[in-house]
Amino acid sequence: MAKTTESKLVPADIEAPEMPDSMTKKGGFITLFFIAGTLSGVMLSGFGWLANLIVYLVQEFNVESINASQIANVVHGCINLLPILGAIIADSFLGSFQVAAISSFISLLGMILLILTAKLSSLKPPPCEIGSSFCRAPSKLQYVILYLSIATASAGLGGSRYTLATLGANQLDKPKDKETFFNWFFFTVNVSSIISSTAIVYVEDSISWALGYTICFAANFIALAVFLAGQRFYRCDKPQGSQFTGPLRVVVAAVRKRKVALSSRSEDYYHEHCETSKVMPVTANRWFRFLNRAAMKTEGDIDSDGLIARPWKLCSLEQVENLRTVIRLVPIWSSGIFLITPVAIQSSIAVTQALSMDRHLGSNFKIPAASIIVVILVSSSFFVALFDRFVFPTWQKLTGRPLTLLQRIGIGHVIIVISMAISAMVESKRLKTIHDNKLEALPGAIVPMPVWWLFPQLVVIGIGDAFHFPGQTALYYHEFPASLRSIATAMVSLVVGIAFYVSTALVELIRKLTGWLPGNINSGRLDNLYWILVTAGALNFMYFLVCAKLYKCRNIEKEVETNSGFDI
Repeated sequence: MAKTTESKLVPADIEAPEMPDSMTKKGGFITLFFIAGTLSGVMLSGFGWLANLIVYLVQEFNVESINASQIANVVHGCINLLPILGAIIADSFLGSFQVAAISSFISLLGMILLILTAKLSSLKPPPCEIGSSFCRAPSKLQYVILYLSIATASAGLGGSRYTLATLGANQLDKPKDKETFFNWFFFTVNVSSIISSTAIVYVEDSISWALGYTICFAANFIALAVFLAGQRFYRCDKPQGSQFTGPLRVVVAAVRKRKVALSSRSEDYYHEHCETSKVMPVTANRWFRFLNRAAMKTEGDIDSDGLIARPWKLCSLEQVENLRTVIRLVPIWSSGIFLITPVAIQSSIAVTQALSMDRHLGSNFKIPAASIIVVILVSSSFFVALFDRFVFPTWQKLTGRPLTLLQRIGIGHVIIVISMAISAMVESKRLKTIHDNKLEALPGAIVPMPVWWLFPQLVVIGIGDAFHFPGQTALYYHEFPASLRSIATAMVSLVVGIAFYVSTALVELIRKLTGWLPGNINSGRLDNLYWILVTAGALNFMYFLVCAKLYKCRNIEKEVETNSGFDI
């Protein structure tokens, strides 16, 4: 069998090799101006069409509202699942820069198609006549063009967001700088989403869909131009082939050597770095210790030149530790699914609640129901900046230690549970007002209760997001093997995508088992749903505490030792 040279991944317990001059001369804070500009344009463009997708389908393509909501659900879920595919391509084949550039170009093509669907009458059905019960559905060709435009724009948005996060973090060296970057990454995402969800949506609703989409195209084009302009400054990661082969080899090798007795002597194991002073101690980690068999040297495993002769029977102890780190992160990662599920439910139900409440701002202006979600984005943006600039530094000065990433995620868990409790109490108040005014049997009735009652729960959700989203992204980035950094930052997006589908399934299950969620929410018991989320969130928080107690942040601790001025 051909000789295999091991991938030079640097584990937590091994000193990182010195970077070549060509790498050290690039990167740094100057690149973040280009990446921030690119991210702003991408998010302005993406959320400019995504935020108003349901309205576009209903008004311009005569799609029934329920079907339009289902399409939007699928699109949201796919956009949050696609970053994993982009991350795999980036880590294994092309690198973060190439994937971000290609994704931005793909989204440009999607915007061109969306502009055409809005501009050309032949690409959409004739509008419904006012008062008519019959509306012509789109033709098969019109559906094909519509779905192709949405799919292309979604692929571009999903492939670029978290790839830009990885590329930006790769430009910095100190863990503290990387954590700060992730804070401001989410701040930029939220601010851009706020602008697109208000200004661009207003243009689409009040002036012209084609003009609104053209603005999205322009923002995307400028973002791509800014991104390419910074190419000579970027420190680009080099792909190392399929990164799933290594973990699979560890499992296969461990199974094939399942009858081999484990040894406590370091020299009985294969190390990527052979210096005796730097080899990884075999007893350093007893989690999934049976995997150590994959690194045990047996007869015929190594050639005379020291290279592995049988790669599916022998792996390095460093590769074993990388796989073990990923496995140990899975429980913490899984706890994030039900951390975000209540937020996904709240985001959709809050719009439904707002539709039945008094949304007047003064005598002439009425707040659009869909715009109520902007409160979460504003709150999250404000508190991300507040925490990064004032709260976290003050905490470190007072206690002598900063909040760890796991502590930040844990605080996020608690705050999200509190927000669900507030939501339940506000809904109880809304239902009491409905009962007092005898509006239960009147679908579409406006409850004499200001929409401002929904603001506290949405603000609290934003505070929770400001804690856990940057914390999760930084944790996965630090803890995953260096060759899987793009996949690491996309893990949060994967959680969001799964949580979105879990929230849909959970609501559908409760609808079938109870009468709490009828078509007319004024005659339902939405508060009971929120109390269920409070209970489930509390149980999920206890599960997270157990996972966090058992987990030790090995990679961050190593970086702390080699970068002065930062502690965790």
